[in-house]
Amino acid sequence: MIEIRIHGRGGQGNVAAAELLANAAFKDGKYAQAFPSFGAERIGAPVQAFVRIDTKKIRTREDVREPNYLIVQDQYLIDTVPVLDGLKPDGLVIVNADRCPEDLQLKTTATVATIPATQIALEIVGRPIPNAIMIGAFCSITGLVSLEAVQRAIMEKFPGKTGENNVAALERAHEIMQKGKGQPC
Repeated sequence: MIEIRIHGRGGQGNVAAAELLANAAFKDGKYAQAFPSFGAERIGAPVQAFVRIDTKKIRTREDVREPNYLIVQDQYLIDTVPVLDGLKPDGLVIVNADRCPEDLQLKTTATVATIPATQIALEIVGRPIPNAIMIGAFCSITGLVSLEAVQRAIMEKFPGKTGENNVAALERAHEIMQKGKGQPC
């Protein structure tokens, strides 16, 4: 079973990102679950969302404590929330940051990737909601969920212009990560 933990702030689309990944996994013929964990339920408060993906039914329901993958939608949470707790040593951390991975100085043996998701979101979506970009980067790096399945999941959840803009943002992130240029360093 693959476990993913998404860290962000209220209003960044953390729960939607988890739901979209799980829905896309279903579309790819896998089993999945997605659920949030809230502290203070307000804009800007730290939020976690969890995703599990497997080829067989998932019976466990507790929070993800030892993720294979971390998606960090706000780089400043790294200094205030223990986002790396439990991350598997051979895991992956994708951070919404306009800096090089090594500049973050994360104390982990996991692979670290960065992408300026908020900047891309502002350019394409017109709002600072980085979730589609972060999912695009995740799909590109891991191949765990197909880009096509996420595109369909986005259009189902957000029909019309909102969905189209988010699909365009997802595709931009995928292209950037495929070129190996998450962040020009």
